[in-house]
Amino acid sequence: MTDVRILLVDDEEAFVTAMARRLARRHVSAATAYSGDEALKKLEEDPEIDVVVLDVKMPGMDGIETLREIKRLFPTVEVILLTGHATFDSAMEGMKLGAFDYLMKPCDIEEVLAKANEAAARTRRLKEKLHAASGREPSRVSEA
Repeated sequence: MTDVRILLVDDEEAFVTAMARRLARRHVSAATAYSGDEALKKLEEDPEIDVVVLDVKMPGMDGIETLREIKRLFPTVEVILLTGHATFDSAMEGMKLGAFDYLMKPCDIEEVLAKANEAAARTRRLKEKLHAASGREPSRVSEA
């Protein structure tokens, strides 16, 4: 298993705290954010984040809008959407926008970790290809 860098994003603080604690027990460190705006700031601050685990339904900037911005600004970062039954259609929309996968809440921590590792491997392969093509590590798309 590789060292995956995860950002957990959900407006439910108790869920984020519990998920981060459960990942920590498995020796996986996770950054946390409680809104789409905060997630974008965390990605800007830490270009080593490989995977974002993102709730679809959040107040303000929802998960679909956040996904759209992540893919625009940080195209090598993979996103796993978390959804409840009421937002299944949004999850499907997210897949069309480039989400790596989606999981239904409540989700099993082992499944989250397995998906995150798969997504991180894809992120690293893409970064390596882009690095080889350009001669530098791409972590953010410049805004023209």
